[in-house]
Amino acid sequence: MSRIGKKPVTVPSGVTATVDGQTVKMKGPKGQLQFLVHDDVEVKFENGQVRVAPRSETKRARSLYGTARAQIANLVEGVTKGFEKKLEITGVGYRAAMQGKNLQLALGYSHDVVYQIPEGITIAVPKPTEITITGIDPQRVGQVAAEIRAYRPPEPYKGKGVKYAGEFIFRKEGKKK
Repeated sequence: MSRIGKKPVTVPSGVTATVDGQTVKMKGPKGQLQFLVHDDVEVKFENGQVRVAPRSETKRARSLYGTARAQIANLVEGVTKGFEKKLEITGVGYRAAMQGKNLQLALGYSHDVVYQIPEGITIAVPKPTEITITGIDPQRVGQVAAEIRAYRPPEPYKGKGVKYAGEFIFRKEGKKK
């Protein structure tokens, strides 16, 4: 059985939680999120806590209820604190800048890459080589970070490209004469 799934998700003050059938909705200071729980998982809201349990003892139900609990915990964290990913740009002439509501990236191509920022995501560029992505939905924040990184992933010889902050790039030695 899942050890994470057994823990209840405590709803802090300032956050409104509603469970309507299989839909869990959270509303807090940063915004509103909802999650549709799978039919094999039972969801209850009582005494300021959201509890999940498998409806049956099938392998599928037992594997899904820990995931459902983690998703609900992410809803609570998203509407209270939000999520953040940082990217670092390495390379001569590689830089990022905000251009209105778009992110403009110079990544060594013959043209600048212009990334349109999706709704609900905030991007800040504190330095030309740093990008900070924030939002309330962890899936969307991670997806935007992955899309930006995919324009020029870090290469193993010189380490040039866009990488996550703290990501280790396995370096290779170049060919010898």
